[in-house]
Amino acid sequence: MRVGFYAGSFDPVTNGHMDVISRAMRLVDRLVVGVGVHHDKTALLPMRDRVALLEKLCIPLAQESNCDVEIMSFDTLAVDAAHASGAGIMVRGLRDMTDFAYEIKIAQMNKELNEQLETVFLAASADTRMISSSAIKQIADMGGDISPFVPELVRDRIKDTF
Repeated sequence: MRVGFYAGSFDPVTNGHMDVISRAMRLVDRLVVGVGVHHDKTALLPMRDRVALLEKLCIPLAQESNCDVEIMSFDTLAVDAAHASGAGIMVRGLRDMTDFAYEIKIAQMNKELNEQLETVFLAASADTRMISSSAIKQIADMGGDISPFVPELVRDRIKDTF
C-alpha cells in the first residue's frame, strides 16, 4: 500500500491545501494529513479546529478518489511523524521558485533522517498559486473577503474568530 504524508500547519486550511490534498489522493492508497505545531508562530485557529475542518473537508474527497485518509496532529519533526504514520512518501506543494528552494533543502535533510522516505512535489494549480495562509489571515483581520481563497467551512470559522 502506498502511504503519503502531507504536513502543514493548515492555519487556516486554504483552497491551495485542498488542491494538493485532492491531487495527492490520486497518487496514494492512503493519505495522512499531518497538522503540525509551528513553534515560531501563534496559531489563529486551535489545533482541534484545524483537525476537525480537515476531517470534514477531506472525507468526501477520499470517498470520491477511493483513498483512505487520516487527519492527525503532531508536535515532532514532520519526517518522524511521516515515519510513525507508515508513510513512504512525503507530499509537498510548491507555489513558486522560492518554495522550491526551501522545500528541496528540507527534502534532502529528510532523506538524511529517513532514507526510506521519498518527497513528491506537486506544483500548485494556476488558480491557487497566489494563496498563502498568512495573506488570508491578514485579509480576514482587515475585514476583507477571503471567500475566493478558502473552503466555505473555513471562511465561516474564520469569520467567527474575527
